[in-house]
Amino acid sequence: MAGTSSYVHFHDIPDVVLAIIFSLVVDTRTRNVMSLVCLKWHLLERSTRKSLTLRGNIRDLFLLPTCFRAVTHLDLSLLSPWGHPLLDSSSNPLFLAQLLRHAFPSVVSLVVYIRNPSTLHLLAPQWPNLRHVKLIRWHQRLPTEPLGSDFTALFEHSSMLSSLDVSLFHFWTEDLLPAIKAYPLIAASLSHLNILKHSSAEGFKSHELLAITASCPNLRKLLATCIFDHRFIGFVGDQTLLALASNCPCLSLLHLVDATSLSNIRPDPNDEGYTSEDASISHTTLGDVFAGLPLLEELVLDVCYNVRDAWPALELLNSRCPRLKALKLGQFHGICKGINARLDGIALCQGLESLSIKNSADLTDKALEAISLGCPRLSKFEVLGCKKITGKGMWELTHVLRKTLVHVKISFCKNFNAVSSLQAMEPIRDQIEWLHIDCVWDTLDNSKSQIKSSSSQELGESYNLQARKRDMIKEEKRLKKKSKSHFHDVGNDNLFSSRTWSKLHHLSLWIGVGELLTPLSLTGLDDCPALEEIEIKIEGDSRNQQKPCMDSVGLRSLACYPRLSRMLLDCSGVIGYALTAPPGQADLSLWERFFLNGIEILNLKELNYWPAQDMDLNQRSLFLPAAALLAQCGSLRKLFIHGTANEHFMMFLLRIPTLRDVQ
Repeated sequence: MAGTSSYVHFHDIPDVVLAIIFSLVVDTRTRNVMSLVCLKWHLLERSTRKSLTLRGNIRDLFLLPTCFRAVTHLDLSLLSPWGHPLLDSSSNPLFLAQLLRHAFPSVVSLVVYIRNPSTLHLLAPQWPNLRHVKLIRWHQRLPTEPLGSDFTALFEHSSMLSSLDVSLFHFWTEDLLPAIKAYPLIAASLSHLNILKHSSAEGFKSHELLAITASCPNLRKLLATCIFDHRFIGFVGDQTLLALASNCPCLSLLHLVDATSLSNIRPDPNDEGYTSEDASISHTTLGDVFAGLPLLEELVLDVCYNVRDAWPALELLNSRCPRLKALKLGQFHGICKGINARLDGIALCQGLESLSIKNSADLTDKALEAISLGCPRLSKFEVLGCKKITGKGMWELTHVLRKTLVHVKISFCKNFNAVSSLQAMEPIRDQIEWLHIDCVWDTLDNSKSQIKSSSSQELGESYNLQARKRDMIKEEKRLKKKSKSHFHDVGNDNLFSSRTWSKLHHLSLWIGVGELLTPLSLTGLDDCPALEEIEIKIEGDSRNQQKPCMDSVGLRSLACYPRLSRMLLDCSGVIGYALTAPPGQADLSLWERFFLNGIEILNLKELNYWPAQDMDLNQRSLFLPAAALLAQCGSLRKLFIHGTANEHFMMFLLRIPTLRDVQ
């Protein structure tokens, strides 16, 4: 056998085994490369592909592929003309729907953009075995359509439907209930229902939520937007939560968020962290809810209104929900006291692997220490808007969890800037894979390694251009000096001497409008050999800012990351003037040049870009400077612009030789 093994060719592998090998490859680009090896591999790749996303114009029927007969997941949401009824562009829409069924006969999972109910009336009968459907619509629902008409055709023809996702579907909350009641067998078969309304600030009322869950008793995953404000009719309180747990006792995932939490408004760093109103949720009721959901594995409660003294209920999670692995709490106070190193509250949930704490006003360093000792399996930890924790407490947490923690997010926390956040990551520097920090370059009064800065370094609106440039240079020097020091509370200075973030592959940043990214590499993030993706979110009102003092926000500084290939640049939180700005201020076209200048030197393969917006004109569009700068990105393969653009600006993008996908 050993003597003949050298003569065995790869093609001698049985076709059945080779087909199994091909089916295990998930990455789309890898599969495309494999299909180019030879004709046999090409046929095998096409016959084993399970997921496909169609792009292009629906009118180009001659381009419709017919070789993907085994595709089970089909995404039609990106077909153009986008925003119009999918099949109405054809003179014979029924014939077009039948062509899609003939090309993809095995579809059981469908994603489709639905402008009006006619699309589902034509598509749903073509695939009667549909199990998972995701509907997308950003346009407003037509007021002339009867309630529930968007779902009637789907429920009528999809007798095997078990999963429905309408999180990106613009509809009224009263639309879903009539359709569910009209088809009780479909409702009873649903195991996954996602009704998070990202496209609207309106949440489901308590009676609507209870009626839906009563009709769907076999739900295992429920994600919903609710109203927790007791000042509104139909708010979710103690009785609603108890009834929900009684209606769906088999839930493994429960995700309830207030409608206001989806706006992602940055909190005021100077407030105490408590809201003016309390939620009508008691810790006694929470304990009873947990007892009614013994199969719970993931729980999200982002209430946005005070839930005080929550620690007694959270102590019951470990015993009443033994399978719980992921937990996210928003506006919960008193979740862990951490007095005298005694484990209490959430620190008793020993099985947690993911924990997110948002806007907990009394969370302290002692509580973080107790959580790290009581939850030794944590691999993901996020803390947002907690005003009392400091870098020392976060350092202790990462030090205790240094063998498991790979995903960390620190945002909106008063006592953290970029330097202190990175210092707190020192114990897990060589193993962390995902990190989010806020790019706040100001010094902290309570930082023990603070370096005194002169008053000339403080940027003010009254400073002129040259003074601000000098201040930026001084700030970079100060950060470079400060990044060399660590918390002197650590006994051994050489304990974490490595300066390389060897496994960090995703970096997420928040930065205020008018600030620079240039100091980032000086804070200790200069050596990230595995970094492949970066996400940058810029927020602020540019109408209150002077013209940018520098030519760029600092994207050139990201060239130090050799493997960086994907970027998400989100400027949707920037508000400005789309047209002529008042004297002394810049319109959005100048700000876009400031944000994108330098992007051409990065070797990006994929870019998601959200332009800034003018809320008065309700406009979020691409301007000429942005189109010209994007056209210089010679390595881009995928470009997604989440906004509008004039046609002649889009012509600039044709200059990119490698561009394969534009949306």
